[in-house]
Amino acid sequence: MDSHNTFYTPRTAALARLEWAGLLVVAATLTLVHWGEVTWLLFAGLFVVIDVVGYLPGMLAYRRDAARGIPRGYYVLYNTMHSLATWTALLGLATLVWGWQWAFLAVPIHLLGDRSLFGNALKSFGVSFEPVTHPAFAEFQQRYAVAGPWRGPSRTDKRQETDHAHA
Repeated sequence: MDSHNTFYTPRTAALARLEWAGLLVVAATLTLVHWGEVTWLLFAGLFVVIDVVGYLPGMLAYRRDAARGIPRGYYVLYNTMHSLATWTALLGLATLVWGWQWAFLAVPIHLLGDRSLFGNALKSFGVSFEPVTHPAFAEFQQRYAVAGPWRGPSRTDKRQETDHAHA
């Protein structure tokens, strides 16, 4: 939500997903408008490679032995293949070498679909590879729900912020 509160409430999560959905609609609309110019084999390959390389290996490792946890490399693969930055660089380079292809829209359609339709973002090493609520997060959500709206820092909080800034 901000630089000090790096969590979403259910409402802000829904709003973020709605923003991703708006961009998904733009990418899908551009694909439909340029339907005849899309190289569909390239489109399909780009669409599936993200999960074939970035998700399936980790999902299989998780299903083999979720209780033991899975190596961080699977998280790195997922995050690399599901990164807008990674694909911006790759598709930017591909555009410089081969020129723009409407099939490249498969990538934002996939990534924006993951974020908007499924609520999936990059994966943290501290959570399950597959979506499972972390017990500490469930406890936080309960405590946050009963805490009520934030009313501003107390005098003690302001003093501590000043002390930390001068340290």
